[in-house]
Amino acid sequence: MEETNVFSLESFEGEVIRETLKEVYRALEERGYQPINQLVGYLTSGDVGYISSYKDARKKIMKLDRSQILEFLLKEAMKD
Repeated sequence: MEETNVFSLESFEGEVIRETLKEVYRALEERGYQPINQLVGYLTSGDVGYISSYKDARKKIMKLDRSQILEFLLKEAMKD
């Protein structure tokens, strides 16, 4: 019997955000930056200058809406 799979758009978007943040974090770390500080700077100011273009990190982070990133991070923080 075939089963229908149901995909949650919210779950998919969360996974895209998670993977993008990991890729950007690693790229910043490889370049010798403090990734948390750089990401916080970007998220609070909107200035993409905080994110290096190394390994297309800047392009990747700019594909995401900052408010969606913040919402995702808050939801993750509030999970039990």
